[in-house]
Amino acid sequence: MSETGGNKPANDLMRMLADFRMPGMPDVEALAAAQRRNLEALSAANRVALEGAQAVARRHMEILQSSMTEMTEAMKALGTQESPQARAARQAEMLKAAYEKAVGNMKEVADLIQKSNEEALALLNKRFTEAMDEVKTLVAKKG
Repeated sequence: MSETGGNKPANDLMRMLADFRMPGMPDVEALAAAQRRNLEALSAANRVALEGAQAVARRHMEILQSSMTEMTEAMKALGTQESPQARAARQAEMLKAAYEKAVGNMKEVADLIQKSNEEALALLNKRFTEAMDEVKTLVAKKG
C-alpha cells in the first residue's frame, strides 16, 4: 500500500477520467455536481416527508388522549340518575358531538398529510426544473 492509503488507484483513475476529454463527452464534474444536488434535493424532500409523518403521529396521539378523556367524562355523565328519555337525549347529543369531532379530526390529519406531501413535492419539482436547465446549459456548451 502507498502512503496515501488504499484509494490511490481509484483517485488516479478519477483524475485520469476528469482529464480525459473526448469530443461529445459530457463534463464529468458538472454531472457529478448535478447528481450531488439531485441527492440533496431528494434528502430534503425525505426530511420534509418524515417531519410531516411525525407531525401526523403526534396529532394522532393528541386526538387519542383527548378522545379517552372525553369518553371517561361521558361515562361519568351517563352514570347520573335521570329519566330514560333524558338519558337517550343526552346520548344522542354526545354521539353527534363525537361524530362531528371525529370528522374534524380526520380533516385536520388529512390536511397535515397533504401539506407535507405538497412541500416534499415542491422541493422535488424545483430540483427537476433546475436539472433540466442544467442539461440545456450542458448541451448548449457542446453545441
